[in-house]
Amino acid sequence: MDKLKAMTAFITVAEEQGFAAAARRLSMSPPSVTRTIAELEQHLGVALLLRTTRQVRLTEAGQQYLQDARRIVADVVSSEESITGAHGDPSGHLVVTAPAMFGCLHVTPVITAFQQRYERVTVSAMFVDRVTDLMEEGIDLGIRIGELPDSSLLRAIPLGTVALKTYASPEYLRSHGKPEVPEDLYQHRLIASTAGNRGPLWRFYDNGREIHLRTTPVFSSTTNDSVIAAAVAGHGITRVLSYQAAPQVTAGKLQPILEAYEGAAIPVSIVHPQGRNMPAKVRAFIDMAAQELREKLEHIRLQDRTD
Repeated sequence: MDKLKAMTAFITVAEEQGFAAAARRLSMSPPSVTRTIAELEQHLGVALLLRTTRQVRLTEAGQQYLQDARRIVADVVSSEESITGAHGDPSGHLVVTAPAMFGCLHVTPVITAFQQRYERVTVSAMFVDRVTDLMEEGIDLGIRIGELPDSSLLRAIPLGTVALKTYASPEYLRSHGKPEVPEDLYQHRLIASTAGNRGPLWRFYDNGREIHLRTTPVFSSTTNDSVIAAAVAGHGITRVLSYQAAPQVTAGKLQPILEAYEGAAIPVSIVHPQGRNMPAKVRAFIDMAAQELREKLEHIRLQDRTD
C-alpha cells in the first residue's frame, strides 16, 4: 500500500464528505478511492469513516488521523518542492481561508487572477466567520481581521487596516437628520448585525473616553449583507466594518457618520505557518495577495474619508 497516496485519498474524502466528489478531485474512479480507504483502515486496524447512503462522516479516530495526515502530507510536499526547485514553478493544491464577506469581495478576485497566471495550481477557499486553525485544518494561509495573538507557529504579514464604522443612506439622513454625537442614535432607527458575535452594545470613543450605547435595533440580522441592504434601502443606521460597506459608499448609497467617535483601526494580515521551506504556491499567492489587498484596503480607507 502506498501510504502517502492513501493519506491523500483519506484527506480528500474527509474534505469533500463523499467518495464520488473525492474521486473527481483526485482523478480516480470511486471504486479505487473506496478500495484505498478500506486498505488504509485495515492497515491501521480502526474505522476512519462512517458511511451512510447520504454522507460520509469521520469517526473519532478519523478526526485525529486527519490532523496527523494533513501535517505529514504537507511536510512531504514542502520537502519535495524545496529539493526539486519547484519554487520557480508553482503547482499543486492551495487552501486559503478568510472571513466570509472579505473573502467574497476581495480574496476571490485575487484567487482568479492567481490561477490565470499559475494554471497548475488548484485552490480551495474556506470563507468562514470564525478563527480557523491553519495547522490542524490543513490550511496553507489565511486572512485575519483583528489583533493577532502571539504565536511562534504562525508568521503574520500586515496588509492594512479597516474600521468599525457607522453608516446611513443619504435619503435616510435627509429625512431623519444626521446624528452629531453618539447619544443622538437613541433618536434614530438602528439596524444591527450579530455576525461575529457582535452584541447590542455599540462602543464609541471621545478623547479616550469610551461611550457605551445599549441599542434596541428595529432590525437585526446574522449576516452583514442583510443589514447593509436594509441601510441602503433607508430603513435605518447600521454599523459594519468599512470594507463591508465600501461598494455602497463608492456608489453613493451609504455614507459614514460619527467618524470623530470611531475606535482604533483594526489590522488586517495574511498569516501562514512558519517554516524554512515555504511551498512555491504559497509564496507566489502571498506575493500577489499582499500587493492587491494593500491597494484595496488603502482605497477603502481613503474612500471612507470623502464624506
